[in-house]
Amino acid sequence: VQLQAFGGGLVQAGGSLRLSCAASGRTFRLYRMGWFRQAPGKEREFVAAISRGGSTTDYADSVKGRFTISRDNAKNTVYLQMDSLKFEDMAVYYCSASSGTRALRYGPYDYWGQGTLVTVSS
Repeated sequence: VQLQAFGGGLVQAGGSLRLSCAASGRTFRLYRMGWFRQAPGKEREFVAAISRGGSTTDYADSVKGRFTISRDNAKNTVYLQMDSLKFEDMAVYYCSASSGTRALRYGPYDYWGQGTLVTVSS
């Protein structure tokens, strides 16, 4: 599966942004999907994940209550709605697909899209 993330940009602290990730192929519904991020000088970290059917989600503690992951299997797209953005949310965000069976956040994640940059101004 090929993934393409978009929707990043510049937003003020406290604002909102919605990221999208479009997947190619007809097997999107067979993959669990996740969002990860990497800030400058830091390791990539888990942000959110969603099950194949969309009924189960998982969030990093740092974004719980502010970010919402969802998916539309008919459109082969996964979304990340980011509200109440903080300066520390600034990072390159990556979407990823997992065919694994471990806990959602642990995938493992096999396929990665290019990142989309989210910049948060204070």
